Amino acid sequence: MSAGTSTRPASTDKSALIAAVQQTLVEFFDSRHEFVDELGPVFVTAADSLRDFVLRGGKRTRPAFAWTGWLGAGGDPSGPAAPAVLRACAALELVQACALIHDDIIDSSRTRRGFPTVHVDFERRHRDREWGGDPAHFGISVGILVGDLALAWADDMIAAAGLDPAAFARLAPVWAAMRTEVLGGQLLDIHGEAGADDSVAAALRINRYKTAAYTIERPLHLGAALADADAGLIAAYREFGTDIGIAFQLRDDLLGVFGDPEVTGKPSGDDLREGKRTVLIAEALRRADATDPTAAKLLRDCLGTELTAEEVTGLRAMITDLGAVDEVERRIEDLTDRGLDALERSSATPEAKRRLHAMAVSATKRVS
Repeated sequence: MSAGTSTRPASTDKSALIAAVQQTLVEFFDSRHEFVDELGPVFVTAADSLRDFVLRGGKRTRPAFAWTGWLGAGGDPSGPAAPAVLRACAALELVQACALIHDDIIDSSRTRRGFPTVHVDFERRHRDREWGGDPAHFGISVGILVGDLALAWADDMIAAAGLDPAAFARLAPVWAAMRTEVLGGQLLDIHGEAGADDSVAAALRINRYKTAAYTIERPLHLGAALADADAGLIAAYREFGTDIGIAFQLRDDLLGVFGDPEVTGKPSGDDLREGKRTVLIAEALRRADATDPTAAKLLRDCLGTELTAEEVTGLRAMITDLGAVDEVERRIEDLTDRGLDALERSSATPEAKRRLHAMAVSATKRVS
């Protein structure tokens, strides 16, 4: 897809930006029809599943940070480069789709945003049609490929965005680094869940690369690169993005144990059942190892097991009593303050600073 008809969002209108990103994604998926159809109905079904997954909703956080980063570095939303920049920003949603689809497989998650996860949906299709082989293995296999397709199409969307050669050359190394970081962070997460390292430092490293880098830091960096920002603004964006991105994930850690399933769309205490070595859990273990070895053993023994609602409630109380929740809240507050200070000291435009400040507060105080 080259230069096209994508809606141009107003520079400060969040709803208009979300609508513009949605329309841009619709246009991209529509541009794939002819090629997809040639591969036949099996591939059409898989591509439709990806389309549904991406277009179903979401906060469009990553494109919003990239677009606002571009504006803050002097990008003109009414200028000739804006449609191509918007398409490049929207491509981040396909990277996100890849990460979520694969993450659901890794975590054995059955639902996402109130719908069956991609691999569970294809498992159900296999079972309903009484095909040969194991339905679960089939679903996982298709889910892996649909996630791979999302990542491949993210690259295609960037390549076809219509960026001028100089802008594309500035974007390319940032895009490459982001893809590697998110995959590396996912591998660190799997390694952590295996129990190889349950330290706070290891959990923070996972947050840095699995979430912060591709959620806020690199999207801002991408926007700045597209606007040909100077090194000082890029460094400030990256500092802000890292701190707010880690705070964002720390909030997610709390929601993964204490969140309301009616709001989060995930079962209560899911992170405990999945055995995630989050900063919250690592901090609880660190404190229990120092003061209550029996509690430490119980928490380690329970992580990654099928827990009853009562057991989840008991573990929540234990984690709270150990002071881990208060410590994570303190970290969120400190990181948010530090990130906002870096933003305020930057050369970003006043309007972008205002918008990024609001986005940071929203990301770190959210309930879903």
